[in-house]
Amino acid sequence: MSESGTGGSGRGKDPRHGGGQEGRQAGGQRGEPSGSSRHGSQRDAQGRERNRGPKRNFSENAPSQRTRRADPARLVAFEVLRAVASEDAYANLVLPARIRHHGLDKRDAGFATELSYGALRGQGTYDAVLARCVDRPLDQLDPAILDALRIGAHQLLAMRVPAHAALDQTVGLARAVIGAGPSALINAVLRKVSARTLEEWLELLLSDETDETRIASIRYAHPEWIVRALRQSLVAHGRPVSEINELLEADNAAPVVNLVALPGLGSLDEALDGGATAGELVEGSALSSGGDLGRLASVREGSTRVQDVGSQLVARAMAAVDLAGVGVERADVAADGEAGEKWLDLCAGPGGKAALLGALARQRGATLLANEPAPHRAKLVRQALAAVPHEVWHVRTGDGRDVGTEMAGTFDRVLVDVPCSGLGALRRRPESRWRRTPKDLADLGPLQRELLKSALDAVRPGGVVAYVTCSPHPAETTAVVTDALRKRDDLELLDAGAVLDKVSLPGHLEAGHELTAQLWPHVHRTDAMFLALIHKKP
Repeated sequence: MSESGTGGSGRGKDPRHGGGQEGRQAGGQRGEPSGSSRHGSQRDAQGRERNRGPKRNFSENAPSQRTRRADPARLVAFEVLRAVASEDAYANLVLPARIRHHGLDKRDAGFATELSYGALRGQGTYDAVLARCVDRPLDQLDPAILDALRIGAHQLLAMRVPAHAALDQTVGLARAVIGAGPSALINAVLRKVSARTLEEWLELLLSDETDETRIASIRYAHPEWIVRALRQSLVAHGRPVSEINELLEADNAAPVVNLVALPGLGSLDEALDGGATAGELVEGSALSSGGDLGRLASVREGSTRVQDVGSQLVARAMAAVDLAGVGVERADVAADGEAGEKWLDLCAGPGGKAALLGALARQRGATLLANEPAPHRAKLVRQALAAVPHEVWHVRTGDGRDVGTEMAGTFDRVLVDVPCSGLGALRRRPESRWRRTPKDLADLGPLQRELLKSALDAVRPGGVVAYVTCSPHPAETTAVVTDALRKRDDLELLDAGAVLDKVSLPGHLEAGHELTAQLWPHVHRTDAMFLALIHKKP
């Protein structure tokens, strides 16, 4: 699943899973051996001296007794990091496959998930720590060694894993999959890492820093340009810049799995009986602790889906605009004269919003065209829509920029969820913060404008276009919408915040700012989805 749960992040006394406070020995740092008071002489039976000093936080086993195999959960995390680094893969796609391949149970799967995502999210902070512990620039290390060090650092600094277990198991992993020589380097470096807690390392790293952006970048593991971009985004959408640390911290929190039951087709009963809780923001949603959601029959059938509640809200908002009165109608009941409406999802892949829109269209007697340019993603869209009766929807494989010309004035409602930087989904895509660059914003801008123009050409007079991004950056949100409005006199903005309020459960989201709407991880516990509703005047 794309939103694998992160439960099981370290309970119990099995060395793989940590042991809560069992990992903190009396009178010392995390996982610190008790030294001579526990073991007496520092020499072993053969007279060799080991573990000198009371503050050496590493394995107490002799070399012949140390782990020489790869613990499956840690091996999965290592394979995920290797695929992300060497194959440009996405962690949320690689992780489930590796978990199944190694046959991990629920507990080990949770541990592997936390270790994979945590090491990827915290990479910037861990690299700053590792740079103080390695005698050469990190870019001169073999990439596999660096990934193993990041896995070890996350266990030592952010998980409830005893230090001796983190060291022994990570070195054993390295010995098994990288080699004996590199494992010795990894052992030596992680010993240095284990000498301080995360807060102690941060205090050391930031002791001479005065630049607020640099400080936030190291403390919250975000590239400096993203810290600046998110500050700018807060201000652009009417929020105080003082919220930046809360936003960065929310990006680092393990996301809860959001479920949606397709209206009129799916049910959350099985999920709720299995421990999920009803969603607080939108009807027909639930929050799950994760685990193997494939065990749920409705998930296997596709009538219940994993989808962030922010995505649910913007799709429902497009369907909830009262075109007759240019206002808001009930989201679950069609108004008179709606039968026969034509809807368009212009950038439909991989199909999550399309499936929800298809179910809503079915309830209203409307039809949906889902457009996706990439054939392999168009296949995913068809799979996502499979639970919706086929007479309701059709998938087109083609460039969305051509739809406005080929089908001008055809559709009553158009959703255009444009390709974007993904700055609003950093918590779900932990590797993306290290892949994206400021150049991406400049490169994506023309495509976003062309797709919005196509959507505006494709909608009929009197219809509505929902412009959506999973980014709060003004270059991808308000600037794109403002440009479109400036070039035409037949468009007007509707109050997107008011529409979101109507399709959400009682209580105001407070997402609107000057008619557009912006959701936030630290405020709404959703991805940072942006929504503008553009009405094409009759």
